[in-house]
Amino acid sequence: MKHHILAFAAVLCCVSVFARTKKAVYIIVDGVPADQIERLHTPAIFDIASRGAYGRAYTGGEIGAYSQTPTISAIGYTNLLTATWYNKHNVGGNDNLDPNYNYWTIFRIAKEQPRDVKTGLYSSWTDNRTVLIGEGKDETGNLKIDYVYDGYDHDKANFPDREKDLHVFDYDEQTSKDAAESIRKDAPDLSWVYLWYTDDAGHIDGNGKYFDEYVLKADAQVARVWDAVKCREANFDEDWMVVVTTDHGRGENGHGHGGQSERERTTWISTNVPVNSHFTDGTLAITDIAPSISRYLGFEIPRDILWEQDGMSFVGEADICDLKTVPYDDTVELKWRILDSTASVTVYAAATNDFRNGGRDEYIRLAGLPAGTSSYVVDLKDLPDSGFYKFVIASPGNHLNRWFRK
Repeated sequence: MKHHILAFAAVLCCVSVFARTKKAVYIIVDGVPADQIERLHTPAIFDIASRGAYGRAYTGGEIGAYSQTPTISAIGYTNLLTATWYNKHNVGGNDNLDPNYNYWTIFRIAKEQPRDVKTGLYSSWTDNRTVLIGEGKDETGNLKIDYVYDGYDHDKANFPDREKDLHVFDYDEQTSKDAAESIRKDAPDLSWVYLWYTDDAGHIDGNGKYFDEYVLKADAQVARVWDAVKCREANFDEDWMVVVTTDHGRGENGHGHGGQSERERTTWISTNVPVNSHFTDGTLAITDIAPSISRYLGFEIPRDILWEQDGMSFVGEADICDLKTVPYDDTVELKWRILDSTASVTVYAAATNDFRNGGRDEYIRLAGLPAGTSSYVVDLKDLPDSGFYKFVIASPGNHLNRWFRK
């Protein structure tokens, strides 16, 4: 019996010592509408989803509300990076970029962990690193990306201009090859792969065979990265979360985007990991990707940073979603939907927005509510006099936040 106990203990020891390391990579395929990706049923993207899930999501914030956000490329990347909308991250277009770095990107979160987290960026557009992530800037804590493959958009010698902007497709070819090679060799803990040309193909030809052709070619580029991930999982003690998405949809004819039509706002997410009920609750958003990766990788996020995130994780626990405000005289009713009827919630409020400028907001605990509660009425007379309030509903599995202006 003693020998059996010792053998069992040895097995447990081996399991502990050789626990698999979690890593994540997300891929943005620029400007591909959900109906197009579904019609083409792109092989690599849907092979990834066969291991986990595929679902439609949205971008653009809330129509007609404070978070309404243009459906433009760099804005979409930043929605994902920060898990916030334009009213917070302050990226309002593709030019004259002025991010508010107080809203941390997932790369800042990664570099603030108590452990060493290696990061990788494989990008056809250099501004993703130098501006949106803000590598090396004082405002981002001088964060550095460990493995960088970009700059092709500034390399005219090796990537001369071509008809129909096909030099941009050449960037993507190089980017996907670099990403696959680096993932096989370096295996960063957190990586971003950015593929650009599909957006150009849509702008140039709109809906049609040409656009379809280059969406399928982008899927082949995704396949390179996916094959590298599968190689790592097969040969190393690693489990990888892969997320493939797009930053925005397109207008009816496929040429443009930027507005709030349903097709422009509708995006999609493909992932290889199990998902929770939020993934199919009808409120899945591009802002949910960074919280999901953060949870998968076990990142610790300071409360002040976390409570500013507009997204919620689609992996692990999810208790509540879809927070709304209903004002009436000097009261505001907070209403939310329940995903887990056994989860209690706590309601908080702040009467300032100092976080936006690098300060802190003092949250007041208003109430602890029993499981199954889906609304709470706030009497504004009980809060400091202000024309602006932040509300947070916190549960064991996630939080929701919402701004309110009188």
